[in-house]
Amino acid sequence: MGDSSIKSLIRIDDNAGPQKIGFLLLNQFSMIAFASAVEPLRAANRQANKALFEWVVVSAEGQSSTASNGMLIQTNTCIEALQECCIVFVCAGVRVRENTNKAILNLIRRLDRNGAVIGAICTGTYVMAAAGLLDDRRCTIHWEHIDGLSEEFPNLDITNDLFEIDGNRVTCSGGTASLDMILNLITQTHGAALAAEISDQLIHDRIREPSDRQRMELRSRLGVSHPKLLAVVKIMEDNLEEPLVQTDIAIRTHLSTRQLERLFRKYLDTTPTRYYLNLRLARARHLLRQTSMSILSVALACGFVSASHFSKCYRECYGRTPRAERNPH
Repeated sequence: MGDSSIKSLIRIDDNAGPQKIGFLLLNQFSMIAFASAVEPLRAANRQANKALFEWVVVSAEGQSSTASNGMLIQTNTCIEALQECCIVFVCAGVRVRENTNKAILNLIRRLDRNGAVIGAICTGTYVMAAAGLLDDRRCTIHWEHIDGLSEEFPNLDITNDLFEIDGNRVTCSGGTASLDMILNLITQTHGAALAAEISDQLIHDRIREPSDRQRMELRSRLGVSHPKLLAVVKIMEDNLEEPLVQTDIAIRTHLSTRQLERLFRKYLDTTPTRYYLNLRLARARHLLRQTSMSILSVALACGFVSASHFSKCYRECYGRTPRAERNPH
């Protein structure tokens, strides 16, 4: 494993001018993840009253890229400009597989060979994995895509952290985690005081560490604090591929099946069986949208014994078949 410090990736030379950070935008990239990476760089220059950073934004499609929110980003910079950057972040979002091609993979491999540090924001991690740049490295990706990435690249060492630095590879889970990643870079290269000023200016009350969790705590997501109920839900979330029977869950949490039923009725207005089924179907939905796994493989990965039973449950829950989910148009 390599150094886990961003500072080790950037050569700081006050006489060399601003550090150039590159962003390669794929169509359907996440706007919030991209903006959260660029804005602290802009704020650093403003607070320092000098150019500490420059950013080079390049579209993988030519002169523009469309974000997942439909907004168009115009870029007038040629791809060759990325060669001058010390770090190049691949920025992606939804439908990353459809927007990744051989030209993009060859480009980031070439940048890597020429000495640039290669990073990823949000689902850009998938692009790095497809290019073979994450072999034997820790990496992270948005929590919604962890299952899909691990199914497609089973040998990857994927964590649930906000961002990961392993050698000359930097991966970020996306969303506002990009802000924390860049603030950590600024802390290590230009000092904690400047990073704190930027964080305050951007109304960001705390610079999170790489190992901070991506998702809200379970009690916040559910809006309940009953310890037994939280323990049951955690067990369910950890056992989606091979679901446990209700009696086993009750035994593990020292509850009777009747107490289990009452807890779910009282706090979640559903039954344990229905709640567990919905968790498995939600995972299946992610896999259908993010991978090319067969419908049967998705069904088995989510604890269903047959594709027909899976399709029936899926349609009852989402109003469409798994095949229609994969091909919405």
